[in-house]
Amino acid sequence: MILTVTLNPSIDVSYPLEHLKIDTVNRVKTVRKTAGGKGLNVSRVIHMLNHEITATGFIGGYFGKWLENQLDRDGIDHDFFPIDAETRSSIAMLHDGGKQTEILEAGPTIAAEDAEKFLSHFDSLLDKSDLITISGSMPQGLPADYYTQMIAHAGQKNVKVLLDTSGATLKSALEAPVKPLLIKPNEEELGGLLNREVDKTDYAALKQDLMDPIFDGVDWIVVSLGAAGAFVKHLDKFYHAAIPKIKVVNPVGSGDSTLAGLAMGIHDGKSDEDIMKTAMTTGMLNTMEAETGFVNPAKFDEYFAKVTIESY
Repeated sequence: MILTVTLNPSIDVSYPLEHLKIDTVNRVKTVRKTAGGKGLNVSRVIHMLNHEITATGFIGGYFGKWLENQLDRDGIDHDFFPIDAETRSSIAMLHDGGKQTEILEAGPTIAAEDAEKFLSHFDSLLDKSDLITISGSMPQGLPADYYTQMIAHAGQKNVKVLLDTSGATLKSALEAPVKPLLIKPNEEELGGLLNREVDKTDYAALKQDLMDPIFDGVDWIVVSLGAAGAFVKHLDKFYHAAIPKIKVVNPVGSGDSTLAGLAMGIHDGKSDEDIMKTAMTTGMLNTMEAETGFVNPAKFDEYFAKVTIESY
């Protein structure tokens, strides 16, 4: 079973607008609300591609109950830790020919007692898990090394972790004795870790960047290149995964869908090439759908065949 962790889930609200008008009223004809947060986007894609998953994290209030009801409706297993504070909402406005403006609530503040209790809850889920994804920001109240603590708990039970986060939480995980199996930084996040600018178009330079000692002990590094696919390091091998030109309907959640593909490929023991092709395919399929964190399984084989992998 794959366990997906979303410590700060949300109700994701999408407003499509032809043009975003500032300092006046914007009316929308279509509104989409989904159980969101990066890890729940991962969960949905894994579920849609017929892999066993359980979603966990903190959840609370009326919004939390709505979110759990949505997961029940979609048939997605979940085992959240309840808190008193209200789960957050996140708003994405899609406007002006492909632009995206987001308004993201910070979410609830987690009490120290609940933080400790969640780790015990997490330990019980580890016994049923083969692989874990941890995604997104943390709610307020948690220390910067909380993901690092979770990775250490997973390491004690030999459960590998795929980590998709940034900033201090990512740096903490890389500096810890027990490393995540995989990280998925973008160009800006990679530059932040290395304290220098990174050129995502220069693959030779990217290869050198990923050999920096800060990444020692991390088996997989997947650098998002947007429409150019991804540059990937697995152990001592380097690859460029290229994707075809596609019509983008909604880019929100494509990185989460890519992580879902990585998780499924690694969980299933696929080859490096098939892991990367699966990840690129799920990322592409998400961008082709109006809803966030959705893929059309019927299109999987067609677009899988269009992904090309080149070694560096």
